[in-house]
Amino acid sequence: MKLDQIINRKKFDAVLFDLDGVLTPTATVHSACWKQMFDEFLSHCSNEQNIKLKPFDRASDYLNYVDGKPRYEGVKSFLDSRDIELPYGDPADAPGMDSMCALGNRKEVLVNTMLAEQGVEPYPSSVIVVEKLLLAGFKTGVVSSSKNCQAVLKAARIEDLFDVRVDGKVATQRGLPGKPAPDTFLEAALELDIPVKRAVVVEDAISGVQAGAAGGFGLVIGIARHGDSEDLKRHGADIVVSDLEELL
Repeated sequence: MKLDQIINRKKFDAVLFDLDGVLTPTATVHSACWKQMFDEFLSHCSNEQNIKLKPFDRASDYLNYVDGKPRYEGVKSFLDSRDIELPYGDPADAPGMDSMCALGNRKEVLVNTMLAEQGVEPYPSSVIVVEKLLLAGFKTGVVSSSKNCQAVLKAARIEDLFDVRVDGKVATQRGLPGKPAPDTFLEAALELDIPVKRAVVVEDAISGVQAGAAGGFGLVIGIARHGDSEDLKRHGADIVVSDLEELL
């Protein structure tokens, strides 16, 4: 099925895209940095407590506990899965291992370093899809849990393709809960002045398709870049593709 058959102006007026893993391949950067940060922390805990802790798994742990979630919620989710207790701390905590926020801030340092060293290029097929939608008169938005969303959009040279951006910084400023809660997507639809039933959500994370389904959006498209198509369908995706190129 082609793009104009799935997303057409008779049914929809806007399309809301996640960033990492949908527009840019920065999900691989995030998963690598999560692993480095958590493995360092788990090694520290193992040495202190004289026990062996299983390292962070970039497949199962990343997808199940941190993918698509706000940074500190991702930290909490993973630590809960390992029955590790740690104070929440404060977002202003210095990067380190003493609190959930400190761990999250350590991960952010690693991400910014890797992005500066490697740069970022958008997925070509995703750019083509967004451009076609704009030509067809759709409004577009980016909805991301990342607080460096704007920097990534600028680095990828695609910031001008979107009418609205609701990211981690905006969510914090407005007190919006992150995915899998639908609030950030609902906020983007509100800014675009589009009813949720007339808007499409495009996500690659389980928490993201959950948010789209919970928000009552007209269509939720999942991108299974990790071979997790059945998981995406089970958690709320109406359609699943391996890449938006399939719609072209």
